Amino acid sequence: MQLLKPENKRNSPLPLLAVGTFGLHVLTLLLLIFHGSMLQQLSRQLSPQSLVQLVDGRTITVDAQPNLERQPEAIRRFVGETMSLMLTWSQQQPPTQVWEITSQLVADNFKQKLKSEITNLNPDSQFENVSRGTENVLVIQKISQPKEISKGNWKVEMFANQLIFSGYDRLGKSVSFNKQILVRAIDEPATSLPNAPLPTHFAAYRLGEARLEIYNVCEIQDKNCSGNPNQALP
Repeated sequence: MQLLKPENKRNSPLPLLAVGTFGLHVLTLLLLIFHGSMLQQLSRQLSPQSLVQLVDGRTITVDAQPNLERQPEAIRRFVGETMSLMLTWSQQQPPTQVWEITSQLVADNFKQKLKSEITNLNPDSQFENVSRGTENVLVIQKISQPKEISKGNWKVEMFANQLIFSGYDRLGKSVSFNKQILVRAIDEPATSLPNAPLPTHFAAYRLGEARLEIYNVCEIQDKNCSGNPNQALP
C-alpha cells in the first residue's frame, strides 16, 4: 500500500509576475525621483533665489532679478539721492571731500567732465577752498520716470536748484540745475568703505548697492543726449 503519493508540481507564473511588477514599480519610482531632482536643479539655475534678511531680523527668500533689470523707483531714488549728496557741501563737509567719495557712483570716463560742471556751477565760489559760512544745497523739484534707452540703460530728467549761501549772504541765491541724467546697470558695486568711514561714505556705499552708475549728464533741452560723455554739458 502506498502511504504517500507525490503530486505533480505545476510551475505557476504568478509569483514571477508579481516580482517583475514590483521591480518595475521600484524602477519607475527611482526614475521619477531622479527626474524631479533634475527639474529642481534646473529651476534653481533658471530662477535662482536669494536669502534676504530684513531689518526686523526676519529672513525671506526672493527671486533674483536679471542683472540688467532695475525697478523705476530704484533708478529715480538713485539719481535723486546721488545728485543731492554730490551737490550738498559746507566748510565742515568740503566739496573736494564730497566729490572724492561720491565720484565712485560716476563712470570713470565721465568723472572729469562732471567735476568741471559742478565746479562751474557757481563761478563765485572756490571749489577747492570753501570759505567760512559757505553752504551749497541741492533742492530737487521733480525727477521723471526713467526712460529705457537700451537694455540696462536709462534716462531721467531732473529739475532742481542749487541754493548757495555765504557768510555775508544768508538769503542765498538759486542756480538752476535742470538736467538729463543717464544711468546704467553695472555688475558689481563700485563703492567701498575705508577703515574710518565718514557718514558720507556710508551714504555713498548704500547708494552703490543699487549697482547703478551715472555715465552722462546733458542739458534739459539737449535733443541729442546720448551715451557719449563727450557730448554732455556743452
